[in-house]
Amino acid sequence: MATVHGVSLDINKASESELRPYITMQRAANYLAGAMIFLKSNVFLEQPLKPDDIKPRLLGHWGTCPGINLTYAHCTRLIKQQHLNMLFVTGPGHGAPANLANLFLERSITKYYPKYSYDRQGLERLIRGFSWPSGFPSHTNSEVPGQIHEGGELGYALAVSFGAALDNPDLIVTCVVGDGEAETGPTATAWHAFKYLDPAKSGAVLPVLHLNGFKIANRTIYGCMSDEELVTLFTGYGYKVRIVTDNTDTLQADMAVSMEWAVKEIQTIQNAARSGKPIYKPRWPIVILRSPKGWTGPKTAHGKQIEGTFHAHQVPLPKAKKDDEELEILQEWLSHYHPDQLFDKHGRPVKEIQDCFPEDEELRMGMRIETHEGSYRKLDTPDWKQYCVDKDEDTSSMDIAGGYLADVIKRNQETFRIFSPDELTSNKLTKVLDVTSRTMEWDPDLFSKGGRIIEVLSEHTCQGLLQGYTLTGRTGLFPSYEAFLGIVTTMLIQYAKFLKLGQETLWQRPIPSINYIESSTLWRQEHNGFSHQNPAFLNNLMNLKSDMIRIYLPPDANCMVSTLDHCLRSTNYINLVISAKNPTPLWIPSAEKAAEHCRAGISVWAEYSTEGGRDPDVVIAGCGVETTFEAVAAAALLRKDCPDLRVRTVNVTDLMVLGHTHSHRLSQDEFEAIFTPDKPIIFNFHGYPSAIQSLAYDRVAGHRMSVHGYNEEGTTTTPFRMLTANGCSRYDLAIDALHRVLPNHPTVNVKARTLISNYQHAIRQHEKYIEANGTDPSELSEKPVF
Repeated sequence: MATVHGVSLDINKASESELRPYITMQRAANYLAGAMIFLKSNVFLEQPLKPDDIKPRLLGHWGTCPGINLTYAHCTRLIKQQHLNMLFVTGPGHGAPANLANLFLERSITKYYPKYSYDRQGLERLIRGFSWPSGFPSHTNSEVPGQIHEGGELGYALAVSFGAALDNPDLIVTCVVGDGEAETGPTATAWHAFKYLDPAKSGAVLPVLHLNGFKIANRTIYGCMSDEELVTLFTGYGYKVRIVTDNTDTLQADMAVSMEWAVKEIQTIQNAARSGKPIYKPRWPIVILRSPKGWTGPKTAHGKQIEGTFHAHQVPLPKAKKDDEELEILQEWLSHYHPDQLFDKHGRPVKEIQDCFPEDEELRMGMRIETHEGSYRKLDTPDWKQYCVDKDEDTSSMDIAGGYLADVIKRNQETFRIFSPDELTSNKLTKVLDVTSRTMEWDPDLFSKGGRIIEVLSEHTCQGLLQGYTLTGRTGLFPSYEAFLGIVTTMLIQYAKFLKLGQETLWQRPIPSINYIESSTLWRQEHNGFSHQNPAFLNNLMNLKSDMIRIYLPPDANCMVSTLDHCLRSTNYINLVISAKNPTPLWIPSAEKAAEHCRAGISVWAEYSTEGGRDPDVVIAGCGVETTFEAVAAAALLRKDCPDLRVRTVNVTDLMVLGHTHSHRLSQDEFEAIFTPDKPIIFNFHGYPSAIQSLAYDRVAGHRMSVHGYNEEGTTTTPFRMLTANGCSRYDLAIDALHRVLPNHPTVNVKARTLISNYQHAIRQHEKYIEANGTDPSELSEKPVF
């Protein structure tokens, strides 16, 4: 029965004898969590604590640990009872002491890290090593068994959980959301992610909103809400709400019946959908857990209340090493768990605790195959060459990519999804809708259609879903407007850290790469204006570890589909592809030649160079669709107006070949073979010039490379005016080339001044033309002729 105070349940149905071992398990987990924060020795309290037993640096957040331990224990109980497949995602990231404690008790830590043996020596190492050099950090990360979420930056746990549940029909993901985390924008949108789960084909997420009332130094928003207000809010979102009260006398029984109820509700919704009678707008369960902050911890210190206040949030006794009163309180606190009753003489958890866990180790939450154990499901990809264009006509790269992706979706109905912030059609990927639909279970037109496209106008939610989907072995794609992909920058940085440490520690098998397409790029956002002109995401990726990032700027449709195919088949990378949605020239009208160019990442375009690019006076390079067009146009312009000037045209499609540290890098000999050892280089780049300058800094002597790129000049204007405003037009490149060869070229210097003034005049005349006509002259978009 539901009331203004949530679903009513009879907590007297909980069996005290059945719960007793799990209460003991929580005592052990709480003890270990507290010990990890404070102790470097005497970890079983076999002598009175001394200052030397206390770590010199105290880290970790105690306040959330008891709630995490409570939830973990009750999840474990249900897993053992019902043989559930369950993941555990922890939003309060610095509650790692709780996670590690439970993972040790269930033997997951020992399985993957034998040095933490399941005995006294292993436990001493774990406790001492927490937040210690070469030990586990104070937040959850990929070193911790069973994790699919980086616990550093708050807000993403819920979206990641829903991503893991997609296309995993037998999986329940229990996600603990702290009430501080619940204040974040990403979490606010992620509450709605269940509306994209088709219960016939996907698993479920069980959110546990942990309300202990406080953040680091004050109360939380949700902690200040009444039961009635919480029920009203989450009922409005579409949930069925159960509130576990903070009455510590009944908390265990209350949590037990609440978790049982939640699992039953999930199973009812799924059974209906899988029997062909799906429920429209089913109300998925949420458990709101009220418990005192730092429950079972120190009550007071120095006359101030700790338990149930923000003082319990982090380290409740921060001066325990130097303050006699706090050391005495620490002794009393840890002693009241009676560690001698929890661990035998060998330091192993007592049998009562060991028997709490399912006998089948694969069901234990730290040993799930969906996580680091490896569940990568390789895509069945079509032959990308059949999507190439062999006609010399302007073609939309994104339109061609849409045809290829439609085939990928047809072949991979359970292992591939597209996550897009409401921009699929705008970005010209509409061909995918010929073979699938969007999914949104609350939309009556999409309900129960099993679509493979999730469109939600929250980049954070798209990123979280993509991360959860990818880390559990499936492949996803995130297409976005270029200007707004940067919204997820810090999420991606957290993911990159997670990826790096996982590969260095637990992960023995590959995971799919995480894939982005940036389209609707700055050069063709002249209609939307300055706010839509932002290529910064690329720069942020460049700062990550070079062995995990791949940045591609395919110059035409054939290179685009070749690149996309490579990215979807790759593993363990972060792939960014920057492409254009408007029709543009096909520079390489051969699939084989496109593949060759993409494999190399860079090549001399002989057909757009003087005499095949031999013995050049100047090198003009393009990287990016529109900037490559202008580089070729500049070469053509100079060939017509200054035939004595020998121009080599170069295209870069794999940005990282230019750097010194990337695995795709050119050797210095290769670099100079393409760019020459000493000739001027005019480089026309899609994004900020600083990206090329940082990559080629050690490559080019003196000042012989001039980089043109986006310089934060933009407005509502025309495409070509965007180029001239930022110095990236053919005229700007030609002027620069002439200036740089002037001192040394015997014939160019005769006519250089005339040509430079002509090109400057052409720029001014163009400005007058667009003011009069509102559009660019048509000849500026015609493919340059050689």
